[in-house]
Amino acid sequence: MGSLTNLLNPKIAVMYLSLLPQFISPEHGSVLAQSLILGFMQIVISVSVNTMIAVAAGTIAVFLASRPTWLVVQRWLMGTVLAGLAVRMATEARR
Repeated sequence: MGSLTNLLNPKIAVMYLSLLPQFISPEHGSVLAQSLILGFMQIVISVSVNTMIAVAAGTIAVFLASRPTWLVVQRWLMGTVLAGLAVRMATEARR
């Protein structure tokens, strides 16, 4: 689903149209070939980085989920953060 969303995202086309021409030189061969190579390299690098992030996040999630103490700390920490935000919003509304 994420890949399909990225493929249909017009911001990526704008990025390619505005960024890649800076690195293309007609003197070095076919402009189309250079564009395709640069675009393909960007896709390969992006997929590699996103894959590493997903694998790392999954590994960290499994590691943290297997520790009940962490789940309690996480619950209290998030509760404290949300309570703090609620207090801040309440005091900001009075000003």
